[in-house]
Amino acid sequence: MDFNIFRKKNNQIDLSDLDFRKMPRHIAIIMDGNGRWAKKRGMPRYFGHRAGVETVRRVVKLCAKLNVPYLTLYAFSTENWRRPQEEVNVLMNLLVEYIEKETDELNREGVRLTVIGEISELPEKARIALTQGIEKTRNNNRLNLILALNYGGRREIVEAAKKIAHEIKDGKLLPEQINEEVFANYLYTREIPDPDLLIRPSGEIRISNFLLWQIAYSEIWLTDVLWPDFSEEHLLQAIKDYQKRERRFGGVSYP
Repeated sequence: MDFNIFRKKNNQIDLSDLDFRKMPRHIAIIMDGNGRWAKKRGMPRYFGHRAGVETVRRVVKLCAKLNVPYLTLYAFSTENWRRPQEEVNVLMNLLVEYIEKETDELNREGVRLTVIGEISELPEKARIALTQGIEKTRNNNRLNLILALNYGGRREIVEAAKKIAHEIKDGKLLPEQINEEVFANYLYTREIPDPDLLIRPSGEIRISNFLLWQIAYSEIWLTDVLWPDFSEEHLLQAIKDYQKRERRFGGVSYP
């Protein structure tokens, strides 16, 4: 893909060829490639994770500028606990650092922080920082920034099924009442629209247990660019490609 089509005027990203009538309502991103980015430079993996935080700042700021209502970032999966403890500690510390340093900026940009996943299993310091960040930004309504932390799509669906089973057992719900809309109300994302656009950097071609229910009809955009190198221009290219696609949701197009 040719990203040179974008021009910066007075150090500002050129948005002139975006169709603001066709902006995705919800963008979800699998942030991937931090470790490889660091390895290519002969540095420890945590250098890549820290560089990836800078990308988060850029992407959040641009999404707020574009008035994208929802942005979900896959920050830490249920499988990531299998990584070396040192790396897990770095990721949790970076999470705390990001929230503590960026909350004022999130407020200036009108960003509301939300979290999905099993937050109770995170370290106490991370839980406290998240709780404070969510509370301090709860009145913002320009952009909903959703961090998927200790999140797994399969676990989310299993937990929803358990809740429904308890509701049936307690006589609060009948099996014949269950449909897709009812089931979705038991997911972490019950108050969040499904993603219109799913972005995966780093050259990998898999979903990685991310929003398995919600991305049933999401448009997917892939790039070989590693997450720390993912720029505003890449995000704009993903949105432009999305705007060129015809979303039929299983139907057919007519002339």
